Amino acid sequence: VQLQASGGGLVQPGGSLRLSCAASGDTLNTYPRAWFRQAPGKEREFVASINWSGGTISYADSVKGRFTISRDNAKPTVYLQMNNLKPEDTAVYRCVTNNGYWGQGTLVTVSS
Repeated sequence: VQLQASGGGLVQPGGSLRLSCAASGDTLNTYPRAWFRQAPGKEREFVASINWSGGTISYADSVKGRFTISRDNAKPTVYLQMNNLKPEDTAVYRCVTNNGYWGQGTLVTVSS
């Protein structure tokens, strides 16, 4: 299974980005399920998760009301819409599948 994350970049505070994480390979029983992030010098932290049906969604308190996770099972791809970004959102964002496969990550930098 391979995970390809994309959509990161440099954005000003208050701006938006949409991250994507696409799974390929043997995805019969594997799907992207969650986003984590790791800022420089900090430990990895949970951001958001979504189950296969989309009926169960969770967010870290720090992103509630600003980030939205969604999925397209036909691809299969999970998305993270990030609005009202703050400098403290700067990190490498990585996705993970339901059975533990990790993607390489995409860098998000929020700076003026």
